[in-house]
Amino acid sequence: MRALVSIFVIVVVVAIVAVATGFINLHGSAGEMPRVAIEGGKAPSVAADVGSIDLGTKNSSVEVPKVDVGTVTKTVQTPTIAVRKAN
Repeated sequence: MRALVSIFVIVVVVAIVAVATGFINLHGSAGEMPRVAIEGGKAPSVAADVGSIDLGTKNSSVEVPKVDVGTVTKTVQTPTIAVRKAN
């Protein structure tokens, strides 16, 4: 493991020295974004004849049922269930 790290360090140092002395010349050109041109075209057009809606309120008389709710206690038979353990 120590040998691999040592070799890596030596390669990095040699690369730095090569670039610093001009043995390796790294240069490039600046890039640029592509140019896009959009021409022509037309948005679709739609013509529609629509009616109108009028909203409002008015007073009206409406018959509403009157309900009298109350409770009465009655005795009724209800089902029961008995569970017994097996012997």
